[in-house]
Amino acid sequence: MKKFFQEIKADIKFKSAGPGQKLTDTAGEKGSKERQSQQASKQPRQGPTNEAQMAAAAALARLEQKQPRSRGPTSQDSIRNQVKKELQAEATVSGISESSGANVIPEAKEEGSANLSVTGVYFTCPFTGAILRKDQRDAHIKEVINEYADKDPVTASIMKIHTFNRDREKVKLGVDTIAKYLDNIHLHPEEEKYRKIKLQNKVFQERINCLEGANEFFRAIGFEKTSLPVPEQEALEEFYVLGEDAQVEKLEQHKVALQNSEPVRAQLARQRRIFKPSPLAAQFDLPGDFFNLTTEELKREQKLRTDAVERLSVLRTKAMREKEEQREMRKYTYTLLRVRFPDGHILQGTFYARERLSALYSYVREALQSDWLPFELIPVGGHKLLDDSLAFNECGLVPSALLTFTWDAAVMDDIKASGAEQPPGALKPELLATVESLS
Repeated sequence: MKKFFQEIKADIKFKSAGPGQKLTDTAGEKGSKERQSQQASKQPRQGPTNEAQMAAAAALARLEQKQPRSRGPTSQDSIRNQVKKELQAEATVSGISESSGANVIPEAKEEGSANLSVTGVYFTCPFTGAILRKDQRDAHIKEVINEYADKDPVTASIMKIHTFNRDREKVKLGVDTIAKYLDNIHLHPEEEKYRKIKLQNKVFQERINCLEGANEFFRAIGFEKTSLPVPEQEALEEFYVLGEDAQVEKLEQHKVALQNSEPVRAQLARQRRIFKPSPLAAQFDLPGDFFNLTTEELKREQKLRTDAVERLSVLRTKAMREKEEQREMRKYTYTLLRVRFPDGHILQGTFYARERLSALYSYVREALQSDWLPFELIPVGGHKLLDDSLAFNECGLVPSALLTFTWDAAVMDDIKASGAEQPPGALKPELLATVESLS
């Protein structure tokens, strides 16, 4: 599997190799940014002093107690991470940078995209690293999995079952039924009746045959489709029969892999950008990808709602208000968030509307020089976001929002009182080397 994805990644990068650049960059800007990035990367990163670390320790402990523990990486996560590392290592050896064509944001097709805050919503293939538009992601992953079937048909068929079938309840029911078939063979290897599965069986038809990839799985683990006579019936019927050469001892391993697998999904690309200080930070012009409704539908609904509010401003009940809030939350799939730092620089990223605030805190922390110091993000209005388990659409941070970054006040007071050095500029120098003008 690893070798296959290495070949796919190398092939994609070879075909699209060349100097990568952002859609808004000119050739001169690109060269200048590369030189700045190289110079910035040579600067040693300033670490925290002992006094500052001691001052921040108490606040960090308090924050960690409030924050929910994140889910640990699954075995599938580990496999993907390992594959990604090896692919990146191979790309480095072959002299192909991560900025090559395979990872360049595709050109936007939307009219007026030059003035948009972001050109669209994009995704990253978890195996090949290719950057994909929303309308490309499913077809790309399907193509990769289908090509992998020639290399490892068992693993590919498992990925098909979990990825190509959207109804998770049907997938679970089908997987559990397949597991029972394999358990019977594993527990009773000498009994021939368990090595045969009647294809016209009602259970098989309703639970398994309807799943894309299920028949490929049976063939991959050693079953063969055969027509056999049925007692008290003249016509032959089709069965899956476990072949003589099938490795019965591996059936348990295949069953566990099938049960523990998860859908392969393209990951939302954050499209990180750094902007110079600008009075336009709170102005957003979003593409249609960010909305579940078209622009015309949104305008029409806004007008209807405004009229309704004027008529019922006095009569609206709590239930009516809650229903309206729920409708508002469902309008948006994604949100574009900006964080303004004390020196005025702006960090931008794309998120799912239903992602938790903790995702934004992690995203910001990755961009900090002093990533060990606690901080706060304050939205417009000045109210603090105290519960980072809330989703963005639950906090009103959709379809876009500007937040202000501040270091934890208590920690800053402790650092100042201890006489320790104040933290340097917030953002990493290598990110500041890519700074753009916000227009």
